Amino acid sequence: MREEDRKRAVVTGAASGIGKAVALRLVEEGCAVLAVDLDGARLAALAAEGCDTRVVDVADQDQREALAASVEGFDYLVNSAGIIRIMPIFELTVEDWRQVQTVNAESIFFLCQKIGPRLRPGGAIVNLSSSSAKLATSTDVAAYAASKTTILSITRSFSYALADRPVRVNAICPGIVETEMQEKFLAEVAGHRNTTAADFDALRKKGVPLQRGASAEECAGAIWFLLSDEAAYMTGQAINFTGGLVNW
Repeated sequence: MREEDRKRAVVTGAASGIGKAVALRLVEEGCAVLAVDLDGARLAALAAEGCDTRVVDVADQDQREALAASVEGFDYLVNSAGIIRIMPIFELTVEDWRQVQTVNAESIFFLCQKIGPRLRPGGAIVNLSSSSAKLATSTDVAAYAASKTTILSITRSFSYALADRPVRVNAICPGIVETEMQEKFLAEVAGHRNTTAADFDALRKKGVPLQRGASAEECAGAIWFLLSDEAAYMTGQAINFTGGLVNW
């Protein structure tokens, strides 16, 4: 492949979880990948796999704008950076709420706004939402769920705003994916509910028709599909990746 024909991608939240799996999958697909995260130490593993890396706090406006200015002519943007605050809904503070919204929703809006018009025609954006955007079964993550619902609206708005470029904008809504964030969720919610993480995990998976969680690599495969030309007629969609848990 000629270097000028090589697809270029920026992936946020790339140091761990789904973001890391996406960065590695894009490298496998022949893309030049800029892996972005706040955790510079953990980005080193991606550098060893052929990614360019950069420490960026996506919650910081100046750092977001500097990132956007440096990725002119890229093809793909995957907004995977996110945080979660786990606590009973009636104990959530304004500070907790604002921090979650800033990282999970505000950053995605403004990265789409700043990077979207810089992507090459035919490019694509995938925003990481969650099954929590459609289900309210775990009120311990109400702020997280609200931010992930906001991402669906952001995705729809930018799918219209960037359609004439054309740049496609879709969201993916993962359910139970075996990541460090998932482990944190299980441990903390189990503590609130006076049960064990293992028992809570088993209970949750009973509600999944496929009776299991997904790997981060499986989710990365679905994201690659949304970025690829195989999904060239898809934009503004929120794709469930939940093993059947959510089907609307």
